[in-house]
Amino acid sequence: MIAFSSSWRGRPRPALLGLLLFFCAGFADGALMPFFPLWASSEAGIPIGAIGLLFGCYAGGELIAAPLIGGVADRVGRRPVLIFSSLGVGCGFAALFFVHGVAATAIVLILTGMCESVLHPTILTAIADVTEPSAHPRWFGMARVSSSAGQIVGPACGALLALLSLSAVFLAAGGTLILGGVVMLAALDETIRDGRAGDQDDDEEEEEGLSALLPVFRDGGLARLLLWVVLFEISGNWIEAVIPLYAQDAGTLSPSGVGTLFAYAAALTVGLQMLVSRFAEALSALWLTAGAGLSTIAAFVLLAASPAMLSLIAAVSLCAMAQMLVGPLVPTAVNALAPAARRASHMAASSVAVDLKDSLGPSVGTALYALAPRLPWIAGIPLAAIAALGLGVAIGRARRFSGAEASKASFDAEAAEPDISAT
Repeated sequence: MIAFSSSWRGRPRPALLGLLLFFCAGFADGALMPFFPLWASSEAGIPIGAIGLLFGCYAGGELIAAPLIGGVADRVGRRPVLIFSSLGVGCGFAALFFVHGVAATAIVLILTGMCESVLHPTILTAIADVTEPSAHPRWFGMARVSSSAGQIVGPACGALLALLSLSAVFLAAGGTLILGGVVMLAALDETIRDGRAGDQDDDEEEEEGLSALLPVFRDGGLARLLLWVVLFEISGNWIEAVIPLYAQDAGTLSPSGVGTLFAYAAALTVGLQMLVSRFAEALSALWLTAGAGLSTIAAFVLLAASPAMLSLIAAVSLCAMAQMLVGPLVPTAVNALAPAARRASHMAASSVAVDLKDSLGPSVGTALYALAPRLPWIAGIPLAAIAALGLGVAIGRARRFSGAEASKASFDAEAAEPDISAT
């Protein structure tokens, strides 16, 4: 324990607080997401085909807000954004306990999504501010571990609360993020550098408006990368969004069993993420994404074959492995493409890809499930294969771009040094 404590003592405090906030967000998502479809279909009386529309309201709020406020952390700082966004999302989740009806639920989810649009990208930006670029894959991997640890505790607590009421999980999810916001208010220091404006070109210092908040419109490499991220994440999201309905209709799992299943998947990530990341350092991005694609395809094949318990466990295990392979690669690639003064804006643009996944994934997946229970798994096989290959190529290009920029910066620094021998 002494050795463990000393190993963390010298780490940057904002990065450690970012890991804590990732845990809180993971807890909230883990407590909420597996039970939301069950709550909507049983207690809210919403048809299965329309459940994805409520998911879409939450992600839609993120999509509405991201172009407008996505880059605000580059201007006002990381600290106020993290405080207000975590408190806003927490209050929104807690409010779901008190609202009734589809319209009121949709409004609350839209407002909550607007607050969430800057939460995850700003945490990653704060971590990147205080850590070296070479350490970013490791720190982003630890962020996934922290989030997954929350997703272990969240479904476990949700499974206990579901025995009392499915809506009770909303209070637990919201309360945890409110607590995270209070901790940020008390302990987080600002991470944005005072001299950041001096790093910009003169023609970029005054750049404002929508184009400044959506760097994807100006950066073709980022746009291609995020396109493949959206496609790959949508296919993987079907497993999370559809399995609760698939398992319940087949009589395989109860609501508490669904929460336990997703807690198990998160436990795999906690136990194996850093080991997988260390192993993956020697492999190319294309090999890693190909492995993630094959894992996702294997999960779809198992689910299409049978809704039995062993198939569900194996499928979520394979899906977790796929996310372990590609999860740290995406923010690392986005950060490599981002100028220092636009880091939060680029991270916010990448969060739009995740928001599209959260919107299109459940809505398309549940709509396909309403047509035929096995249709999401069959349709997901070719989608996962194509997206994995495209994502590997895009991440490889981002890595090469980062290496070329680093070499250029090193050459410029050497050229700027005075020639002492000549004097």
